Amino acid sequence: MKDSKQRKYDIAYLRMAREWSKLSYCKRKQVGALIVKDKMIISDGYNGTPTGFENCCEDDKGLTKWYVLHAEANAILKVASSTQSCEGATLYITMSPCKECSKLVHQAGITRVVYLNEYKDNAGIAFLEKAGISIQHIPDLETE
Repeated sequence: MKDSKQRKYDIAYLRMAREWSKLSYCKRKQVGALIVKDKMIISDGYNGTPTGFENCCEDDKGLTKWYVLHAEANAILKVASSTQSCEGATLYITMSPCKECSKLVHQAGITRVVYLNEYKDNAGIAFLEKAGISIQHIPDLETE
């Protein structure tokens, strides 16, 4: 029973992360993230440029600018500037973390990652699994 209830929450939070991704100004890929701890959303984020920069994520050639922050990095950084902690939290994200962000996820103390789509490189997921972080892939929210 507990598993089916948890799955309902996982799907609901992933749907919310997907809605949050729509706030991103990135044209190539919009990604959203939520960090949930003790059944409370403690942070959110989407991919985009740092505060104070123009909201254009791509250069003249259509490539992503190097300084664009990924959704999970933005969510983790929001927690870092608050009184909250990611210790023991779950990250819900519309795309699996890249290898750079997976280091941040692990170091932040997040213990579970639930994601919708797979990133082009699964090195981040492999790293998180090696670190003992629980990974859940829910590829299709519409059949739930």
